Amino acid sequence: MKTIPPLYSLVLLCIVLVAAVMTSLLSGSYAVPVSDIFSVLFSPDDSVNAQIIHDIRLPRTLSAIICGAMLALSGVIMQVLLRNPLADPYILGVSGGSAVGALTALSLGASGIWLTQSALAGAIISIFLVFGLAARGQQWSSQRLLLTGVVVSAGWGAVINVLLTTSTASTVQSMLFWLMGDLSQSRISLWHFAFLFICLAILLSQARALNTLARGELLARTLGVPVRGLNLALFLLASAMTATSVVIAGSVGFVGLIIPHLLRLAGIQDHRWLIPASALLGAAFLTLADCLARTMLAPQQLPVGVLTAVIGVPIFLFMLNYRQGYQHTTEGPANDD
Repeated sequence: MKTIPPLYSLVLLCIVLVAAVMTSLLSGSYAVPVSDIFSVLFSPDDSVNAQIIHDIRLPRTLSAIICGAMLALSGVIMQVLLRNPLADPYILGVSGGSAVGALTALSLGASGIWLTQSALAGAIISIFLVFGLAARGQQWSSQRLLLTGVVVSAGWGAVINVLLTTSTASTVQSMLFWLMGDLSQSRISLWHFAFLFICLAILLSQARALNTLARGELLARTLGVPVRGLNLALFLLASAMTATSVVIAGSVGFVGLIIPHLLRLAGIQDHRWLIPASALLGAAFLTLADCLARTMLAPQQLPVGVLTAVIGVPIFLFMLNYRQGYQHTTEGPANDD
């Protein structure tokens, strides 16, 4: 199967992301002319159009870009390190810890910054819990970390069920909306973009090592890759990105699972190209999903996590059956220094 050259793919994905952003800014119950978009973006005023763009649509769009890119990058890392086709950003239980923190805050009547801080605290606790238990007895390994994450995630799930069962009816609706992923109240700042670019820079600097590591730890050690330290650093980086996205938007599934698969199926195996491509496609995918979530049943809004699941399930099934004998592989090309 003929594939598109990686550089052309990145250019195409940039165009797709720009189109997704414009679609998001233009979509809604109130029509904003295309000609007004750029004027209100660069020369804001007190008009209704400016308020709609700056206070409602732009924050959601930027949040979708950040979360989609981070989840896709986390998925790339997890699928390489665990060499598991079902590995996704939530596999280590970060989303469960964050959800427990957020739901606890909601049950106590907290909102705004307290909700965000509680979700972040829960994610951090989950990260330390998983890595602390996995490293106990100095027997740390990817398999041990994976099993620990699955068990801790199941534990968080039980706590979530207890919180949902014991909460009032009015609170449960807010909890469920958050659990299914919601960008309606999301707000980001410059540090979120700074963190995303730092993560991108780190991953690109380790792209060749990831290409080697994807072929197996034994080969990576033979070629001089510091496997243990690199694994730990990348696991922590993926957990931090996942925690950040969960704090912003709640639990949004399938982005980190299907985006790397799609790009690998398209022939992008080299992590020097796969990493930026995943960030671009993940951002565009979540932006368009959020656009659909708030327009399909307008004025009622759907949780964006519902749309990513509805879209992601058939896409994933299609990918698995696209060609006979298709196998997920995280193998990158040989290190061609």
